Amino acid sequence: MGTQTGLDAIGFVGHDLDRPECVLATRRGDLYVSDRRGGVTRIAPDGTQELMGGSSLVPNGIALLRDGSFAIANLSDDGGVWRLHPDGRIEPEVTEIAGRRLGSVNFVRTDSRGRLWICVSTVRKGDDQYRTDVADGFVALKDEHGVRVVATDLVWTNECWPDEARGHLHVNETFGRRLTRFDMAPDGSLSNRTTIATFGHGDYPDGLALDEAGAVWVVSVASNRLTRIAPDGTRQVVIEDSDPAHLDALETALHARRLTRPMIHEARSRILRNLSSIAFGGDDRRTAYLGSLAGDSLATFRAPAAGVAPVHWHW
Repeated sequence: MGTQTGLDAIGFVGHDLDRPECVLATRRGDLYVSDRRGGVTRIAPDGTQELMGGSSLVPNGIALLRDGSFAIANLSDDGGVWRLHPDGRIEPEVTEIAGRRLGSVNFVRTDSRGRLWICVSTVRKGDDQYRTDVADGFVALKDEHGVRVVATDLVWTNECWPDEARGHLHVNETFGRRLTRFDMAPDGSLSNRTTIATFGHGDYPDGLALDEAGAVWVVSVASNRLTRIAPDGTRQVVIEDSDPAHLDALETALHARRLTRPMIHEARSRILRNLSSIAFGGDDRRTAYLGSLAGDSLATFRAPAAGVAPVHWHW
């Protein structure tokens, strides 16, 4: 696939963004990013920006829906999935599952049928949650029949990607340090859980996307590593901007069960500010955009492969 992309080849898009953790790219050139001010920021092709919404939510993952509204995963302990309408109104979308209140939600994605895939990292509250030995994360699905849990026992569920063409659901387990794949039935049922890749020192898989060759691109928070994992398991680090001493400290804390949110969110690097997600855009979908936890803009570079069109690409 080629050599590693140097940091000098990385540019930046946007300005004064507030925790742009999740980024979506569209066919017409608009970019949408989650915004800590409680909504979504639109970056137009001409560079102008607009904050849509504004609330007490802590937006993490976002999904653009067919009617132009957004589903927002609320990371705060108040939790839930919320709907941001084009006119700026925000209302609850999913607040409970089987009669139990839905707490902090990490991520949400939609598919071609308009279903919502909801990723809950943990049912615990507070900052002291980052453990390798606690598997209380899950994936839920909202469809025409309601909301149900379709995968359990995940170690810090992060982003997922329903690959409808191949009948798979990919999901990152951040502190399980693995990329997991399920077989996905037409009704959304999941089976045949398989570990596609495992990660080591300093890598905490967060965001992901697929390319047209069937490879999965995984963004690791803290290490600022972007890794492409080919269908045959071959992997390539495409980008890296790490501080070895910082990663050593995080590893020590993780294994001592003392790793907390403020520690993992701290950014120590040359130019990248704690990468968290990836989206492919541009006319050929080879322009990659990278969300982050601590940046105020989006890193961007030309990728060696075209990304799969997200479901909203043709809306």
